[in-house]
Amino acid sequence: HATGGNPAEVSRLALRPDGSLLLTTGTQSSGQGHETVLAQIAADRLGIDAGRIEVRQGDSAAIAPGGGTGGSSLLATALIAFAAVRTASTVTLILVGVGLASFAAAMMSLLLNLAPNPFSLSDMINWMLGSVANRSFDDLLFSAPFLLGGGAILLASRRGLSALTLGDEAASGIGLNLRRQRVFVVLGAGLATGGAVALAGAIGFVGIVAPHIVRPWVAHDPARSLLPSALLAGLLLVVADIGVRIVPGNNELKLGVVAALVGAPAFVWIAMRRRTLID
Repeated sequence: HATGGNPAEVSRLALRPDGSLLLTTGTQSSGQGHETVLAQIAADRLGIDAGRIEVRQGDSAAIAPGGGTGGSSLLATALIAFAAVRTASTVTLILVGVGLASFAAAMMSLLLNLAPNPFSLSDMINWMLGSVANRSFDDLLFSAPFLLGGGAILLASRRGLSALTLGDEAASGIGLNLRRQRVFVVLGAGLATGGAVALAGAIGFVGIVAPHIVRPWVAHDPARSLLPSALLAGLLLVVADIGVRIVPGNNELKLGVVAALVGAPAFVWIAMRRRTLID
């Protein structure tokens, strides 16, 4: 929560194994006196001795949620890439992805169940709901290699995406290596998605709705829609984030919740409209 007179200064509490508390502020402050004030405010609200609270400044990234998802995203991407090499069926690949998603959801439930303290539980819940609040450039630097690497792989394999619109047999007939193309697409999408989720949490439907909005403007060419879709998705995310911050109320809505509330009906409408066009 915000402390003091500066609304941009965010303080977060973490419980240590010895029972003491670490109060981490998101900005640099003005010396020992300010640290004492922050510790006393936290102690008064929690009903504990201020001597049990240590204050650190400008190190909020050290306890940022989602930092441990980098390795998990690499593992999941590797499993999907292995499945893409082993099978030629798109349906099988989708089923493998559904199974991994279910397993990941079970692991998240297990982590919530084994949370060592309320502060860790709150951090995990906030990350699962999706938000870009309190993120710093250090967080962005952590995710940047995954985002840039995944994006570069997708851009390098974009011509194969255009060929796949003709169907697997036709694409293979014009010289496309289907197995290599699948591995590149899975690897690029997995790295980029893992980096984004590690940074902002689970914010769904933005990556589904934005490409469908862009596709009619690029002649339904997947290769030409990659960059515009990414830019539009970022714009939608910024607009949604501004919206949740200015909506009046005691509790700020999480970005992932708003994205799902708006994106799910939009996705259903897109699916129904596509079925109507096919019929």
